[in-house]
Amino acid sequence: MREFLIGFNKAFESKARLGIMSVLIVNETLSFNSLKELLDMTDGNLATHLRALEEQGYVSVKKQFVGRKPNTTYTATAAGRQAFTDHLNALEDFIRGSA
Repeated sequence: MREFLIGFNKAFESKARLGIMSVLIVNETLSFNSLKELLDMTDGNLATHLRALEEQGYVSVKKQFVGRKPNTTYTATAAGRQAFTDHLNALEDFIRGSA
């Protein structure tokens, strides 16, 4: 059983981080508010999970002003895309029982 778990990435164990990465893989860039709405998360919860993914180098953050309003956008990095793909492949192998 242990060999099946080797490819799993602990960064994507939580439902929130799995959701964040899934949404960012499909959408090149999303604002904080768009992520919050799509994932139905609170500001604090989303910010905590985004920070953890940023610290891993899986998500990049861009802060700017649009008019007078602050706008923060998030993008999955190349490393994040690869790590997420590897994680999904490990999950698929686990489900199929062919690790």
